[in-house]
Amino acid sequence: MGTQDDFEAAQAKVKTLVSTPSNEHLLELYALYKQGTMGDVDGKRPGMMDFKGRAKYDAWAEKKGIGKDDAQKKYVALVEKLVSGK
Repeated sequence: MGTQDDFEAAQAKVKTLVSTPSNEHLLELYALYKQGTMGDVDGKRPGMMDFKGRAKYDAWAEKKGIGKDDAQKKYVALVEKLVSGK
């Protein structure tokens, strides 16, 4: 399978996890997904009272410069790690 196929399969797998990943892993999944589908973050950083939006924006902004293929590969690797429980 190609990177795109693996990425799509990982998106389906992540929805079947028995337990909810930690907040750290959720932010990492979000950031890698966004970087792998949309590229670098754009727009304004949410205000300081939007804690969740700000955390998501910051996590995505940390991935700036990572290519879409690399982000997708890292997303797949993280999902595999979460599925295996390691």
